[in-house]
Amino acid sequence: MRRYPPIADHGMVGDLQTAALVSSDGVIDWFCAPRFDSPSIFAALLDHDRGGHFAITVEGAEVTTRQLYLAETAILITRFLTPDGVGEVVDFMPVDRPETATDRHRLVRAMRVTRGRIRFTLTCRPRFDYARAPHRLTLHDDGTAHFEGPGTDLHLQPAGPVRLERDGDSDDVRAVVDLEQGQLAAAVLTTCAAGGEPPPPPVPEAVYAEFEATRAFWYGWIRRSRYRGRWQETVNRSAITLKLLTYAPTGAPIAALTAGLPEQLGGERNWDYRYTWVRDASLSLHALFGLGFAEEAHAFRHWLGDRLREGRTVTGEPLQIMYRIDGDPHLTEETLDHLEGYRGSAPVRIGNGAADQLQLDIYGEAVHALTSTDDLAHYMGYDGWTALSRVLDWLLKNWDRPDEGIWETRGGRQDFTYSRLMCWTAFDRGIRVAQTLARPADLPAWTEARDTILRQIMDRGWSERRQAFVQHYGTDVLDASLLLMPAVGFITARDPRWLSTLDAMDTELVSDSLVYRYDPAASPDGLRGSEGTFSLCTFLYVDALARAGRLAPARYAFDKMLTYANHAGLFAEEIGPTGEQLGNFPQAFTHLALITAALALDEELTRTDP
Repeated sequence: MRRYPPIADHGMVGDLQTAALVSSDGVIDWFCAPRFDSPSIFAALLDHDRGGHFAITVEGAEVTTRQLYLAETAILITRFLTPDGVGEVVDFMPVDRPETATDRHRLVRAMRVTRGRIRFTLTCRPRFDYARAPHRLTLHDDGTAHFEGPGTDLHLQPAGPVRLERDGDSDDVRAVVDLEQGQLAAAVLTTCAAGGEPPPPPVPEAVYAEFEATRAFWYGWIRRSRYRGRWQETVNRSAITLKLLTYAPTGAPIAALTAGLPEQLGGERNWDYRYTWVRDASLSLHALFGLGFAEEAHAFRHWLGDRLREGRTVTGEPLQIMYRIDGDPHLTEETLDHLEGYRGSAPVRIGNGAADQLQLDIYGEAVHALTSTDDLAHYMGYDGWTALSRVLDWLLKNWDRPDEGIWETRGGRQDFTYSRLMCWTAFDRGIRVAQTLARPADLPAWTEARDTILRQIMDRGWSERRQAFVQHYGTDVLDASLLLMPAVGFITARDPRWLSTLDAMDTELVSDSLVYRYDPAASPDGLRGSEGTFSLCTFLYVDALARAGRLAPARYAFDKMLTYANHAGLFAEEIGPTGEQLGNFPQAFTHLALITAALALDEELTRTDP
């Protein structure tokens, strides 16, 4: 078992309320329950020795591993190829009434041999509450291992020829499983509230039935996609990834599955992404809606509407930049000093101190998300409109404030051009809806604000020296977030000012088709260290190139970026200098931008070469 496999060397399985990472050698080294944002049970990815893991591996010097998804599903297969035979571990989480929140979740790990004979080694070492809490092990006569932690019980149940035993003097378990060609075995891990009813013992037939039901669920879901373009397999994998990162009981997508994975090895940029960012989630809505997944889009729209109606924030403003998946605005940040961090990258943080930042762009993304539907009158009732118009009235008095900006910098507030751009978007969409639905609104004030913002951006957000739109007023620094300017309709994709900005970005922010979000050296963000290219920005760049009619470089950049995906088609947040994936994993923002870029590029390619 490797101490720290590469971040990208993982697949993900989940049940739409939580999920686990499985390394390519069969180790679950990240799993939180009962929700994405719950304390971890396995976190070896953040500390190999202390974090805890659940491994089913094949040991030996001549073992080769391969990992892949069963096509169009979230069922993960890890293959072990040895001179003595070929074995597989099939990992999945059954999806059963995902819209109903529950503390009971099942991780199914099935073992089988397709040729020869294989010896599997199983070890299960839970470490509750980010490895801060002890647990107690009880081995029952039926072969079940019962782990009792604070508020949570784990039941590890064998099916087939699996005999669990205590691992030395610890409260962990291990097993050696010898299988021959055609034989099957399984280990099923169930989480539940402390004192909960243990699940019935699994039998191989029941495990197979759960496998078939899980496969049928994912086949049925992905068939709802209306995308039939050039990159269908890639787009489908990104859509499934976004679905896996969405908490079904509320419809809220999280930014990434993990916490604390570094943007630079050994650096301090290690954040907790297991929450719902208004910005990221709103853009996810557009990606899923573009593929035809209206149900998911409407579920998030309902969640976002609840946040507007409740107005419950720690900042006193109508919205805050992120929430827990149930809408709780409290995300107190703390460091886990007892964990060494991924490959020594400390501190490990949980919670997120950026939650109380002022980021005015979220209002544009929120209004755009709430008003982007083919059935606006149905989804925008009078109460919803009242809440929305109240936000726009607040924005009238606040849009011109300096803020921390989209990248959540900790180096002080600025007049960020992107924040102004999205305030323009908020007023523009609000005006359109009020006119379309004949809703009461202060249209003269909203219109004046929209037009004032546009003039201000053109005057102060434009650098004559650089011949480009810049990150914030009073600087010549470029910022890749402005790649969204044409997408929101602020400027046409072939306007001379925009084409000049695109040229400037290509010179300063683009490195071999990969895009940096900005230059921290030229625009200090209050943090030490550097970062890699930002995968989201690379896909935004592809989208912008396609809209500008620069199809050859757009397709080249897109196809090249796809080579940085991992073996299972997943992306983290960033790409490092030697092509490694960095940051939290898998990253929703990256996958939604991939979908958006594919849709835009397909549309433009079809228009020019039908």
